[in-house]
Amino acid sequence: MNGKEFKTQRLGNGLMLLGELDTAVKSASLGFFVRTGARDETGKESGVSHFLEHMMFKGTEKRSSMDITYQLGNIGAQANAFTTEENTVYYAAVLSEYVPAMQELLCDMLRPALDHKEFDMEKKVILEEIALYEDKPHFYLFEHALIDFFSGHPAGNSVLGTSASVAAISRDEMKAYFDRRYAPGNMVLVASGNYDWARFVADAEKYCGAWQDFDATRLVSPYVAKEMYREYRKKDIKQVHVLFMTDAAAAQDEERYPLTILSMILGDGSGSKIYWELVDPGLVESAGAECDERDGTGLFVASASMEPEKIDEVSDILRRIISQPLNFDAADLERAKTKLAAKIVLGGELPMGRMMALGTEWQYRGKVTPLSEVAAKVRAVTRQDIETALERFPLSEWGEFRLLPA
Repeated sequence: MNGKEFKTQRLGNGLMLLGELDTAVKSASLGFFVRTGARDETGKESGVSHFLEHMMFKGTEKRSSMDITYQLGNIGAQANAFTTEENTVYYAAVLSEYVPAMQELLCDMLRPALDHKEFDMEKKVILEEIALYEDKPHFYLFEHALIDFFSGHPAGNSVLGTSASVAAISRDEMKAYFDRRYAPGNMVLVASGNYDWARFVADAEKYCGAWQDFDATRLVSPYVAKEMYREYRKKDIKQVHVLFMTDAAAAQDEERYPLTILSMILGDGSGSKIYWELVDPGLVESAGAECDERDGTGLFVASASMEPEKIDEVSDILRRIISQPLNFDAADLERAKTKLAAKIVLGGELPMGRMMALGTEWQYRGKVTPLSEVAAKVRAVTRQDIETALERFPLSEWGEFRLLPA
């Protein structure tokens, strides 16, 4: 495995341990991947996953929030967390000698006290964050478009929630959500870099082995796109925005490779069809296309931001490009494959990037693919592979969403 040794072990309570060892580096990254996010929330709980993520840094039974902050600083940890529609991830990068200390801290944080005072203070922070993001036009458009596009399917649930839903969440409701979703069997603890695997396993057993497992199943149902058109209005915006969405490969589908390469051919940040027709001539401020792989479903997305008087022209050009996905030559294909392979390899050569890749792949596919093999799969994609992927995901039933001045 490119000189790197890969390890796995599952604790008796279901917690999965993954490790990739690389003695050539002087650091390591580790993180908990919890298979829970916005799509696992009820309507009343909207935003609780993200709120809970914040509370993990606000104290445990043995540490205050200040204690956590000081200890992270004392060992020079680069630590953070994030929540998506489907996963909540808590992670850190440290020098190799501090892996045991970071692991003990991270394991403790994953059993938060949910102190009432800290809860009330952090709720104000979350409400400010929601207001901040609501002021960002592209986020506003994407958030509202997802809700309409998925039409009640849980994959369209909002990560942040609304001001009203978050304001209404109680500490006890958050605890009930934690007790429902944070099962050891619903988590993966991952480490990558230079560290002691035997010590990592022993410490995981020591700090997490007593956690009680329970069923935290997620029901995954497919979603098939349908054509739709929606306009949203927002005050005080100088630019307008258009967004196209249709269904595409899920995180478990092999078609994700050819469709991701196709998205780069059509809408990568430089040298793509969208770049040459919209960005380079100055018709738009920004534009692009990408694949968004999710659990059991996926999206193909194209978007652009421009001056109001150009929206119809830009929308027509963007729709034409994405509706003619096979309008590319061999040079376009090779360029996109090279870009994607470089992105994967460069991102995966550092412990942090590799740790993220390991945890994400295990959560979605229950396996780990060596970095060299992933790059080889990208390099092997042919035009026929893209054509075959388009037979299953024809990129034809587009939802078009516009954000216009109020």
